[in-house]
Amino acid sequence: MSISPEKFNFLKHLKINRRSLLFVAGYSLALSTTLFSCNAPSNNNQPQASAPNNAAPTNTNTEKKVVRIVRSKQLSALAVLEKQGNLEKRLETLGYKVEWPEFAAGPQQLEALNAGGLDIASTAESPPVFSQAAGTPLVYLGTTQPSGKAVSLLVPSNSPVKSIADLKGKKVAFQKASIGHYLLVKALESGGLKLSDVQSVFLPPPDANVAFSQGKVDGWFIWEPFVTRAVQKKVGRVLLDGGNLRDTGNFYSTTRDFYQKHPDVIKVFFEELEKAELWTKENRAEVAKLLAPVTQLDAPTLEIMHEKYDYGLKPITEQVIVKQQEVADKWFALGQIPKKVNVREGFLTPEEYAKITPADVLAKK
Repeated sequence: MSISPEKFNFLKHLKINRRSLLFVAGYSLALSTTLFSCNAPSNNNQPQASAPNNAAPTNTNTEKKVVRIVRSKQLSALAVLEKQGNLEKRLETLGYKVEWPEFAAGPQQLEALNAGGLDIASTAESPPVFSQAAGTPLVYLGTTQPSGKAVSLLVPSNSPVKSIADLKGKKVAFQKASIGHYLLVKALESGGLKLSDVQSVFLPPPDANVAFSQGKVDGWFIWEPFVTRAVQKKVGRVLLDGGNLRDTGNFYSTTRDFYQKHPDVIKVFFEELEKAELWTKENRAEVAKLLAPVTQLDAPTLEIMHEKYDYGLKPITEQVIVKQQEVADKWFALGQIPKKVNVREGFLTPEEYAKITPADVLAKK
């Protein structure tokens, strides 16, 4: 079969074009592979430098930074602050979003703080001391009124215990290194006893609640709303509260690193928190309705409980630092911490506090 010259030239031309197309496609694939290999990070755990053509590139610069503030499940201004959402609105303008992780008690908060799982903690006086003794680079940011009546020593409803002296030799549950631990020491001293005169049962609040309800311990030093819940359920009664015992307030704290990198966040936090403190103090009924789901208590009960609290932030003063040193010295004298703690290592200078503390709080000096 013969092929005309015109047809031969057409087929020859077609063959060359096909080869050219194959070469171009192959070259393009090789080139894109080479460029990808040059641009790809050597560490497979790192994100790819380029996105597929059909995907929108991610701009990490627009992603909001996260601030983790401990969640309060008490009748507190901190709980109100979360529910109102005003802090989120303020920090959003600075490029932050807020998360509210929950912890059983103060010691667990400071463990998370040290491990990088929390940025701002809210505890009583003792957890920071124990944390400092463990070497945590903690910073005391602010303090509050004592609110001693919101912490109580419970005994079972049918207990024969009538006074603190009756607890000698009995089992008392509390969270180690908490306000319950500290006030138990002070309560025992007021009754002429020492901590070694009772059987200390170290339990976080949820576990202590079970043990107390089942009659496995003879006493439980705990804070609200656990106290009121136990009384309402008639499983416990208040032997004494911390109204005449507590001589310290709570502390807000963070790590040295977070303080140095985010003073703007801390300043906004305290501005909004103080507003929430004042609102909580003046709006008892509204607060009760707002926090009923948080505390698992009805609004009328919360309105009565409101009287147990003192609201408003306090400035960090020399008196506050001296008192905190007394707390640290007591724990060391009792052999509860492994070394003597200099609490001043965790406090800022007056000039540094002035930059993060609301002016109306500083004026309370």
